[in-house]
Amino acid sequence: MASFSQYQSIRHFQQVIKEIYGLPDDRLFSLENLLTNHERFSMRALKGIRKDNKRRQTSNLLIAFAWLIAIANRLHIDIEEDIWHRFPRLCSYCGHKPCVCKKEKIVNRIKIFRRNSQRPNRLADFQTMFDEIYPANDRTLADAGVHLAEEVGEVGEAAHIYLGQHKQSQFDNVRLEMADWVSCMFGVANSADIDVAKGLEQMFQRGCHVCHKTPCVCNFSTVALYRS
Repeated sequence: MASFSQYQSIRHFQQVIKEIYGLPDDRLFSLENLLTNHERFSMRALKGIRKDNKRRQTSNLLIAFAWLIAIANRLHIDIEEDIWHRFPRLCSYCGHKPCVCKKEKIVNRIKIFRRNSQRPNRLADFQTMFDEIYPANDRTLADAGVHLAEEVGEVGEAAHIYLGQHKQSQFDNVRLEMADWVSCMFGVANSADIDVAKGLEQMFQRGCHVCHKTPCVCNFSTVALYRS
């Protein structure tokens, strides 16, 4: 049975999601369905922030991340590689660590000159890296949530534009927006004091977090109605 350990990598988590959900995702879900569920659980996480409900913030944020990984699997995207390329221990916009966008009022994205920084090995190390780039004490949880909401919309918009014309440049933009969403997901987690790796270990220790089988035997309605 597929399972995830808090000491493993984002790439390993992507493989776990493929083993658990690859078959039912291919049979039961269109890419639009995957995008809908990613948006649904992202919004539920944001509702948890508004309601000051830590349990809902945590569970829905983790499920939204799993749906994003399902989208990456459908599109054959190595999400860990794209995250590292987008954020090589630096802000993808201003090119600094910690980010100085707000302080220096950066209005144009600069070209990042990637240095030989050590790439994080574990999913947990990526969370630490993002806290170094975007310190949690520099913004409120509500502000982090607003930024995540923006990225949810941008992932969906980029994906639908790509589905309309299938241009390589559009596909590349999907990859960038997905990496940006992950950065904001970790931003919310850091602001809310959520240990993403440990949470995923608990959620995916016995296959699917709903039916606890590998591969998953849930149908679309089961997943859509699932409340946490």
